[in-house]
Amino acid sequence: MRLLVINPNTTRAMTAKIATAARRVARPGTEIIATQPDIGPESIQGFLDVARSQQGLLEVARRHPDVDAVVVACFDDTGVDALRCVFDGPVIGIGEAGFHAATMIATRFAVVTTLARSVPGLEDNLDRYGLARRCVGVRATDVPVLELETHPARAETRIASEIAAAISEDRADAIVLGCAGMADLNDRLARRFGLPVIDGVTCAVTLAEALVAAGLKTSPAGAYAGGTERERTVPCVAAP
Repeated sequence: MRLLVINPNTTRAMTAKIATAARRVARPGTEIIATQPDIGPESIQGFLDVARSQQGLLEVARRHPDVDAVVVACFDDTGVDALRCVFDGPVIGIGEAGFHAATMIATRFAVVTTLARSVPGLEDNLDRYGLARRCVGVRATDVPVLELETHPARAETRIASEIAAAISEDRADAIVLGCAGMADLNDRLARRFGLPVIDGVTCAVTLAEALVAAGLKTSPAGAYAGGTERERTVPCVAAP
């Protein structure tokens, strides 16, 4: 099985962290192809960055047409719907995967993410996925995404503080980490708090493998129909 894991931003250190998390849980025989666009924002924090990342995301995806499934390693689930119009195999966003994993092991979960401007987009996704009632809150740490790479200890302290508040104030039974750059923290934070702390990267990888093993593909009907034809008609061309 060949699994394409795309970090939609251009920060290579974050792609390396995502690749490590993905390979840690991948089945024997699964090849993880971890990559990122050549163009676009260094981090994705809110609606503008999501829009700026779309062109690079589609361009890098077109370089790998022969994979069995795709994981989009951005918690906003950036470009997932567009990629489902292009790929026949499953396309899984780490946000949706993390949310669904939480609902299967807890009755109430909270999301702990980076900046406050990312919160409305995540709340929109929860509502669109039909999971808003299961989420007791989306908490922002005010940690910029790139600070997860440059000042990891300080970032972890602030993330832990919001987890503690989500447990005590929101009565969360599980925590979903709201950024791919937090993919190396879930095990340590779960031990610290004694509750499930969920990383969307590992959930998305294992879910993608399960869907491929079950022989399931993206539906060619409805909103995802006809994507290949549109892709040929309106090619994604890298900016000069």
